[in-house]
Amino acid sequence: MGYDHMVEDEKKEMRAMEEKILSAVGMGREETPQVSDEALLALARAAMERSYSPYSRYPVGAALLCADGRVYQGCNIENASFSATNCAERTAFFKAVYDGCYDFAAIAVVGGPAGKPVQAQDEPSGPCGVCRQVMQEFCGPDFEIHMQKAGGGVFTVKLPELLPFGFTKDSMEA
Repeated sequence: MGYDHMVEDEKKEMRAMEEKILSAVGMGREETPQVSDEALLALARAAMERSYSPYSRYPVGAALLCADGRVYQGCNIENASFSATNCAERTAFFKAVYDGCYDFAAIAVVGGPAGKPVQAQDEPSGPCGVCRQVMQEFCGPDFEIHMQKAGGGVFTVKLPELLPFGFTKDSMEA
């Protein structure tokens, strides 16, 4: 019962079989669960606790909301060779893509220097350039980025505000 059927009639037949099985076990297709911005930020804060950041002492957590309601968490994972470090945002994206999710609604990113109080007026710097490019690859213009320094206020933008001249697959056409 996979989605490897490319012919429209086969897709309809598979969908009918799915509905029959769901009905037989007393289940139905439910609406996509809603995840609030606050819940997404809380999940990002929880992910920050798993950060491996002994060099920068700047833990970061991310919670990526898929359009179907699934949430993938990620944290930054540093390496003594900084080029081998992976950001929280990319960790979450790569986990989601590995699971077959390619449709995203929002991401919450929370970070801050370990052991240093954050001033309420501190605005987050936002995702790095590489993470912005990953978002550009997988997300549309309505994709929201919620950013917060640990203990500070929330700053929300849409992807075109974060990366106004993003490099896309269209950029590669000659």
